[in-house]
Amino acid sequence: MTTKERLHELVDELTEAEAAATLLVTERHRDDAMLQALASAPVDDEPSSPAEDRSAQEALGAYRRGEAIGQDELKRDLGLA
Repeated sequence: MTTKERLHELVDELTEAEAAATLLVTERHRDDAMLQALASAPVDDEPSSPAEDRSAQEALGAYRRGEAIGQDELKRDLGLA
């Protein structure tokens, strides 16, 4: 089965609401130069440093503990809201 045949099969299985949402995302993706650039960007294969790894693990731990702040709070903190 080709990719397009499988896609047609999946589309036929969607509800109207799912089809509408999928269409919106697909149209936005096709019309968004930034999304197209990101989709075609090469994979970042540069290794991270041990310090970057530790920082990322600390940030993930803080997020999982519920210590992250939301977008609205961040905007207030930065004086943007």
